Parts: sequence; C-alpha cells; structure tokens
Amino acid sequence: MRRINIGLIGWGTVGTGVIKILRSNAAHISRRTGVSLRIRRVADLDLKRVRGIKIPPSILTRKASQIIEDPEIQVVVELTGGLESAQELIIESLRKGKQVVTANKALLARKGKILFREARKNNRRIFFEASVGGGIPIIKILQEGLAANKISSVLGIINGTTNYILSRMTEDRISLEMALQEAQINGYAEKDPTLDLSGVDSAHKLVLLASLAFGGWIDLKKVYVEGINEITDEDIEYTGGLGYTIKLLAIAKQTASGVDARVHPTLVNRHHLLASVDGVFNAIYLEGDYSDRQIFQGKGAGEGPTASAIVADLIEAGKEILTGNLNGPGSLLIDDDLKMASMGEVECRHYIRIPAVDRPGVLAQIASILGSFNISIASVIQRGQRRRGVVPIILMTHLAKEKALKKAVARISRLPMVKGRPLRLRVED
Repeated sequence: MRRINIGLIGWGTVGTGVIKILRSNAAHISRRTGVSLRIRRVADLDLKRVRGIKIPPSILTRKASQIIEDPEIQVVVELTGGLESAQELIIESLRKGKQVVTANKALLARKGKILFREARKNNRRIFFEASVGGGIPIIKILQEGLAANKISSVLGIINGTTNYILSRMTEDRISLEMALQEAQINGYAEKDPTLDLSGVDSAHKLVLLASLAFGGWIDLKKVYVEGINEITDEDIEYTGGLGYTIKLLAIAKQTASGVDARVHPTLVNRHHLLASVDGVFNAIYLEGDYSDRQIFQGKGAGEGPTASAIVADLIEAGKEILTGNLNGPGSLLIDDDLKMASMGEVECRHYIRIPAVDRPGVLAQIASILGSFNISIASVIQRGQRRRGVVPIILMTHLAKEKALKKAVARISRLPMVKGRPLRLRVED
C-alpha cells in the first residue's frame, strides 16, 4: 500500500489530536480507505511544551520551511492560526505541489478567493472540513451529498462557546458573566472570548457555508454581525415565557434581492429543530429544493472532533494523490461575488425590551412611534421587578423591516421616560 507523507505545521491541541488518531487508528484507516497516512515531519516554535504524547526528535523542527521544501511530503496540514503567516505557508505549499489541509476559518473567510485561485492555478486543493462545525462533515455534505439541490437557506448554531453560555443562562438563570466564567473554567471559552461573543467567529464560518451552499463568494464585510453581550438572564426568562429560546444563529437565505447573510442572537421557537441544541454542540439546518429540511448536529470544537475532520480531509487528499486526480470535484469553484440583500430590507418579527418609567401613557407613546413606522404590536408584557421606578416593557411585533425597526427604536430610546437602551432581538419562525 502506497504511503502518503504528511507535514504538520502547528503542534497544538488539535495537532496533538491528529497525531493520536493516526497512531491509534492507522490500521483501521488503511483497511477502510486504502490509504496509509504517515506523519513525516512536525513543525512548531515551541517543541518543549508537554503535550501528553511523544514524537521522535528526528521529525521535529522549528522551521515550517523544512516541511514545505521537503519533496517527500505530499500534504501539508496548517494549524498555526493567524492570517498573514498562515496565508504565506499555504500559498508556498501549493506552489511546491502539495495538497493543503487547514482549519483556519478566519483566513479562508477573509482571503479565501485568493487562496482557492492559487490552489486551482497549481492544480491542487485546499481541504477545510475542520473549519466549520468540528466533527460534523458539513463541508462534504454541501460539496457532494447535497450537490443536486438548490439550497434556499442555511441556519446554524456554529459557535460552541456562545451556545454553552446561552444554554447555561437558560438552565439555571445565571448571568452572562457567570456563564462565561464557567465556560472558561471548563475550557469551552478562550481567555479572550471576543471573537465568540461578538459573533465574528460565527460570521467567518457562515461565509464558508453560504458560499458553498449558494455557489458564489460571500463578502465577509457584507455580513451583518451582532453578538450576545447585551443578553440578560431576564431576557432568557421573558422569551422563555413567550415560547422561545435564544440562540446565536448564523443565517443565510436566498431572496429575490440577493443573499441575506447575518449573525445575531435570535428567538427560536421551542419546537424548531435548533431550539434543543444545547451546550457546546453545533447544528446546521439546511433546506434544499429536493432534499427538503435537514439538520446536522455534533460537537463543534475540541481536540477529538476537529482532529477527526482533519484526518477525514487527509484521507480524501491521499485518495486524490493515489488516483492522480489532484483537483477533484470538491474544489471551491466560486470566483464571483454573490449579490447581497440589504440588511435594512430584511423582514422579521422582533422582541423589544424597553426600560421605562412606570407611569400611565408610556406604552401609548411607544405604540404611537411604532405605528408611525408601520410597525404593529403583536403582544405586550409589563413585568419584572421595579428598580427605582423603572420596569421593563416587553413587546413582540408583527413582521417589520429592519430599517423601520432601527429608526423606531432609536426614537423610542430618546423618550424622556425611557431610562436606558432598548434591546431588540429578531425572531426566526
């Protein structure tokens, strides 16, 4: 059986997982796939850190160039993270005739068009299953399993950190700050969780999912992004009483005016398939014209699931090398930017929490402002503990355009009886 030689650049948690899988399941992989995978060299700046596995010193190096320049290495796994240096490593590997496997969703979302063009120019491929959804094989599903379908919508819980935080807030009515601290203690959140909490990490992944689903490139700069920082345990309680669960959703839909792509905290009906996805789990919900509605769920991060996705890509890359088909049908052939719908034209129902002085006539003024923008109220709740004379007014609206809601809420926030910034959340029915 012909052996495929691999160079691993970046020996962190995920790289360690890849080595473990290739060691423990080598015979199983060879028997099932006909591919024998071998780590020929590992590069990392820190070779002394304890990782729980031992590697022969002879295959270790601090210089990534020793992997890229090695003619015996056929596949390079890039796990360094970052942008500029990772981009250079990938481009140089492609130019040296190597297949590339990466989990770098931030780089692909920002520089994917450049990298995929470089891959095609060199008759090579970039494999990126591990960039979205951890162990969920969603990239392969979109590239191959659902290739016969026109995908109309993609909805995803694709950040395990925020899903864990919102789940804990829902289960025990704890604050966001407490849930975040717990996530960090358990290793589910980074020391700096900004990319997760802000929704940017989900936006990176949505670019890749939507680009594959709709057959063109999604411009990251045109994706609307909003995080979960302003969600309180009271919002969890209020929305739960209305029959909803709050999730940070990545949403992409085909509309008459273009692709509607956005990331934001969303009220999901408790009967929706995504509502029960809790903890660090991810889930991606797809609608195709012939496949209908499907949901794919699994752990979205961690050593095991992510390493599993990388090894799956290594097997695929190895098969292509053995058959001589080095630029197979799974390549990302998306040169053209897709037309994007304006966020202002997005239409949905909204939840609005308004901290207002508890006195007669307040609701009438709020309703009058909403009415002036053709926004109708579906229901009103005034509950919660009065604090210094202020009580939250909870509104649910009927369908309304984003630009109208934005203007109306801005005007409401300027009312003298409103004592704080109103919070609005969109509803996904």
